[in-house]
Amino acid sequence: MSPVRLTDVRVAECGPAALRVSARLGDRERDWRVVHGLSRRLAERQEPGLIGSIPTYESVLVEFDPTTTTVALVAEHVNRLLDTIDPDEPLEAAPRSFVVPVLYGGPWQSDLDEVSRLSGLDQEEVIRRHLAPLYTVRCLGAPGGSPMLDGPDLTVPIPRLASPRASVPAGVVSLAGRQATIAPATAPGGWRVIGRTPLTILDLTREPLVPYRPGDLLRFERIDEVAFERLSGRALAPDGAES
Repeated sequence: MSPVRLTDVRVAECGPAALRVSARLGDRERDWRVVHGLSRRLAERQEPGLIGSIPTYESVLVEFDPTTTTVALVAEHVNRLLDTIDPDEPLEAAPRSFVVPVLYGGPWQSDLDEVSRLSGLDQEEVIRRHLAPLYTVRCLGAPGGSPMLDGPDLTVPIPRLASPRASVPAGVVSLAGRQATIAPATAPGGWRVIGRTPLTILDLTREPLVPYRPGDLLRFERIDEVAFERLSGRALAPDGAES
């Protein structure tokens, strides 16, 4: 095991009630493993005054109650936990896999033609490249625990809309920059919509609210209108599980 050294991270105060821990190993994959490994250990080994943590790609925000603990104590706890993390170990020893059916294009303000124009690829090639990867869920975003994914292999980063839409429906599949995601809930959005899944992703009666977590795997599967109607309302579940 090669534990994380203090020189491999930067710990900075983020207001009076949080610390930001940023990994600086110089390798994107290892940095991601460090911050998510730290977030999980913080959840497993709760200390008095800790509220929670929010990991992203290479940083994690550690929130605490300043009336019951101090910055110094939280930083000391973080440093102890970092010593237990091996950045070369996979985040998930046995990641779960999810298949997300997608109807590309469609009547929900699709930007597929604009993504085609921006990338210089025809629409079928954009779809083919979006279907090609086995994606890793990197972190959870807004709205409602959106799975943040590294984007497909397009020729250029895809810019966001100049004017975000006031509302896009739950289930839209979209691109921005070099990222891809799915929106579990209806919300405003500035990403480029290329399709929609008929599956229900967010369940407010369930804990956790979404079925995947960082480190899980996800792939998209193309469907037609008939399949979209047939699958509408079913819950997203791991491969092999009942939805």
